[in-house]
Amino acid sequence: MTTTTTAWAAADATSPLEPIEIPRRELGPLDVAIDIEFCGICHSDIHTARNEWHGTSYPVVPGHEIVGRVSATGSEVTRHAVGDRVGVGCMVDSCGECESCVDGEQNYCQRGAVMTYNSRDRSGTAARTYGGYSGSIVVTEGFVVSVPEGLDAAAAAPILCAGVTMYSPLKHHKVGPGSTVGIAGFGGLGSMGVKLAKALGAEVTVITRSDKKSAEALKAGADHVLVISDAEAVRGAGRSLDLILSTIPSTHDLGPYLGLLKRDGAYVVLGAIEPLTTPIHGGMLAGRRINVTGSMIGGIPETQDVLDFCAEHGIASDVQVIGVDGINDAYDQLAGGDPGYRFVIDMSTLQPV
Repeated sequence: MTTTTTAWAAADATSPLEPIEIPRRELGPLDVAIDIEFCGICHSDIHTARNEWHGTSYPVVPGHEIVGRVSATGSEVTRHAVGDRVGVGCMVDSCGECESCVDGEQNYCQRGAVMTYNSRDRSGTAARTYGGYSGSIVVTEGFVVSVPEGLDAAAAAPILCAGVTMYSPLKHHKVGPGSTVGIAGFGGLGSMGVKLAKALGAEVTVITRSDKKSAEALKAGADHVLVISDAEAVRGAGRSLDLILSTIPSTHDLGPYLGLLKRDGAYVVLGAIEPLTTPIHGGMLAGRRINVTGSMIGGIPETQDVLDFCAEHGIASDVQVIGVDGINDAYDQLAGGDPGYRFVIDMSTLQPV
């Protein structure tokens, strides 16, 4: 028997989000029911709500940075108990059988992971999954992570997406003491990247289009700020970085950034989920054995790892907590540019329809 909960949804690509009632599935033996306390707003939420990536099924309830308390567990659940503070990130299921899933890289499931919202709901409760702008959610225990009590709940929410998005490539490229890391773009993602890379022992350079965010970048822990339009400074920084994590959200000329990389350096595309239209000079790639690669969120083990890492090192997202009635204003602000922090919804402000 399904239950219902109040949620905020977009009815179409142009309408503001408004409250509706949505179904949640009956608790199965391996399911965890969660009362949602906080849910972060990700730029992906806006892209989906406004159908900018196409394929949105309406009504859509966004939200994949979910922190809450366990309210009930299925009969076979062993990892979580009622009252535990837990989180749900970008995925709620995967095939569990392919090589990626077996390796704990469910985000690369070869049959396609079930995303937290706007994904085909294999449970059969609804045609599509509904996300965390809601009062409660039911998720199979394998996709529920523990949120350390030492983390502020609101500040922990963006770690489930922004945090693991930056942490995963840092770990994959074995960043540690002695590494030199560039963070291209300094917003909500970039800020987390600086904090995580510094905690791993790296020397960090924020690469930005102007010096407007220099003070913020240095406050976050960056060792250097490089303005990419300053040709002399860019030449001086040539061949200085092992890794660049690019949070730049749209197609851009990679040339000036690739010139900053050492031999065997890597440029990781994180933000531009669209065709990169500016040509890359093959000689630069071949001449230094440079890698241009990408990364997408992280698997469940890595999501748990980054939460634990953040708790251990006192790392938190920079957030602005809002009530649910501020969602549409937050969308408009984010669409106008990354403010450098993450909006997080206090779901205690949710009122029944």
